[in-house]
Amino acid sequence: MSSSASFEKAGECLYRNPSSGTYYALVKIRGKQIKASLKTKGLVEARRKLKLKREELELIDPEQGKITLIDLCEKYLRTIKSQAVSTKIGKAGVIKRVKSEWPGGSDRLIQKIKPSEAMEFLAEYEGQSRHRQALNVLRSMFAIAVKDRMIARSPVDGEKQRKASDPIRDTPTLSEFYQLVESVRSQQFSDTAKESADFIEFLGLAGLGQAEAESLTWGDVDFKKSLLITFRHKTKSGFAIPIYPQLLPLLRRRNEAAVQQNEGKPPAKYLRVFNIGNPRIALASACKRLDLPNYTCRSLRRMFITIAIERGVDVKVIAQWQGHKDGGKLILNTYSHVRPVHSLEMAKLMVIEPAEKPQKTKAAKAAARPARKTPAVRVRLPHAPPASLQS
Repeated sequence: MSSSASFEKAGECLYRNPSSGTYYALVKIRGKQIKASLKTKGLVEARRKLKLKREELELIDPEQGKITLIDLCEKYLRTIKSQAVSTKIGKAGVIKRVKSEWPGGSDRLIQKIKPSEAMEFLAEYEGQSRHRQALNVLRSMFAIAVKDRMIARSPVDGEKQRKASDPIRDTPTLSEFYQLVESVRSQQFSDTAKESADFIEFLGLAGLGQAEAESLTWGDVDFKKSLLITFRHKTKSGFAIPIYPQLLPLLRRRNEAAVQQNEGKPPAKYLRVFNIGNPRIALASACKRLDLPNYTCRSLRRMFITIAIERGVDVKVIAQWQGHKDGGKLILNTYSHVRPVHSLEMAKLMVIEPAEKPQKTKAAKAAARPARKTPAVRVRLPHAPPASLQS
């Protein structure tokens, strides 16, 4: 483009089409001349967009400019190979939908992708958790494109997660918990009844998640120091919890059984404490037999935290037991519905003793005393004389 009769020069690197009134940018980046419509007919707006367009073009590597959305999807999938199988399956499901359902087609250049297309794609996801998963995948995928200088900015920048609902989830009472454990243990025709019952009992008494309990080995159990060393898989960090008095009998019983199986010798440190990883079916069947809500392994963890809060355990300590590093913020936000036993007990302390009340002065007492009423004065009027005497 040049300042010929077809285009009018409006400034440095800025031209106007006289027939349409639209302004265009003509800039040279790394020795390559690039022409782009600024999609505006206002001079002030054109100057602003020219500056942004130049900054954007300087961030992009021209050699990476021909990447399509499908190519980016494949590149992203190669970056998640080391993640957990369940995580990979969920993310691969989102990528599959990107390839088949992206508005305008996934064979388009990623430089042509618009934020409105991302919004339209995400709108198809129902529920807060699915929407969050899809948004996180898009953020990670387009972040790769930005880092590799394929695009200047991500089309999902500024896109917010759908607001999460705040339901009060079913949490078993301690009585229901023990009913569930005994119901699972009493199944005579199940080969894994005892193992499943012990695993469920451990989840409720230790307050750990299913993954932490499943990976627990005898090398992680220190009876002398009364500690359990565990690993929080969600945050990829290790932490220690006490062997609570309510948990000790179960661990002792399982340790004695492991010693007996090993011909009187302590079990090898690498052996797992539990030989079952998912008691979901056993727990669901017990709930059905007892006509209880469909409690899950997470329900048992909620029960542990709920009881700890009601017994007055400091929230910061509970957070440490859960492997959290936020000082209890998550627990305070999540367990605001806890039965108010502890709150009511604490409310009894909010009493003002007589000695703490300010003493009234004599003047204040006199002012507070009700004023005496002045008795009414009766005035006797003389009786009128009889009518016969008035004449």
